[in-house]
Amino acid sequence: MTDKTTQHRTTLDSAGLYPRFTQAEFARRYDAVRGFLDRSGLDALVVFGSSAVGQAGQADVHYLTNYLGMQSTFVLLSRDTEPTLFIQVYNHVPNAQQAAAIADVQWAGALPGETLGAALRHRGAQTIGVVGAMPYQSHESMRRAAASHAEFRDVTNEFQALRTVKSDEEINWLRRGAKFTDLALAALERELRPGLREEELGEIVEGSYRAAGGQTVFHYITSTPMAQPGSCVPAQVLSRRRIEPGDLVIVEISAAYAGYAGQGLRSYVVDADATPLVEELHATAEDVFTRLFDSVRAGSTADDVLAASDSIGASGFTIRDALVHGFGMGLLPPTIGTRQTPWDNDPWTFRENETIVVQPNVVTTDEQVGVQTGHLCRVTADGLESLHEYPLKLVHV
Repeated sequence: MTDKTTQHRTTLDSAGLYPRFTQAEFARRYDAVRGFLDRSGLDALVVFGSSAVGQAGQADVHYLTNYLGMQSTFVLLSRDTEPTLFIQVYNHVPNAQQAAAIADVQWAGALPGETLGAALRHRGAQTIGVVGAMPYQSHESMRRAAASHAEFRDVTNEFQALRTVKSDEEINWLRRGAKFTDLALAALERELRPGLREEELGEIVEGSYRAAGGQTVFHYITSTPMAQPGSCVPAQVLSRRRIEPGDLVIVEISAAYAGYAGQGLRSYVVDADATPLVEELHATAEDVFTRLFDSVRAGSTADDVLAASDSIGASGFTIRDALVHGFGMGLLPPTIGTRQTPWDNDPWTFRENETIVVQPNVVTTDEQVGVQTGHLCRVTADGLESLHEYPLKLVHV
């Protein structure tokens, strides 16, 4: 295969204003994607990025362009041409041209689907793979504007499978994201106290890493009195409830370096001893985390995860969140729960350098109280490696 990365912009950002992967890393990605096109009989690929929490909906676009947009974005890549990045919002184009690591960045026009369809017709593409939850209107107008006999196929899962195994450069960026996430977990340990509202905890979280260059992906937080609990899983919308002595606060936090995020899940006991029930829940969660940490390695399967989780049901508890999920620039497969919970639990064999979040969210069967613990790990030939340094513990504040 001839080198199709000669137009790759590696010197545009010579001032170092925007983090960027090396030309060799992008060459690796383009080779993988074009190999996928060849194997799948596809002439071209259209990748859609949405405006979603923490820009995670831009992960597939970022993989090809190094650009993290705030609104809808599209990438067109064919076997014989350089990728083109189309930006939906006209006034976002100048910054995209600075931050992206590819040469061809354009406005998508008032009707992005028509723009994409015309570009596909110009390139002679007949069989096109589509990645991402593209809006119906854009997809239909793209289909109408493309060649009359063009065929479109959803290849989202197949494309994202290319992203599950990380390169050394990606692992290094994930370590930096994990470090920012650890700063947030440690800041809560220092600053969480009675009288603060849940929504104020978001300021503590973001203030811990913003000045150092970290990006917010999300922070989910809930609080509940241990004596009369009523919440078992972190909340996506932070409330105005004030923290009180005797509360249990459970969090799920992801902060990122240039989109590559860690994920830390912890439980905090406020100004009191943990109740026996909370102690038991957390002991069960730590036990399952340890079982998974010791048993999952390259070659392990989803069945190994399920076996390690059996102690949750045996203890009379259940989970509300997934037990293990792929992560590292957005949510990735697999998603695995327990034998008793309604997750996909599809067959999966782990490969070296996949990155997964191990996160036992052990809750009572009435879902009145639960704990959360765990973080992002790398799969190795010998087991799991934590990408985080903040200790796994029930935190007393």
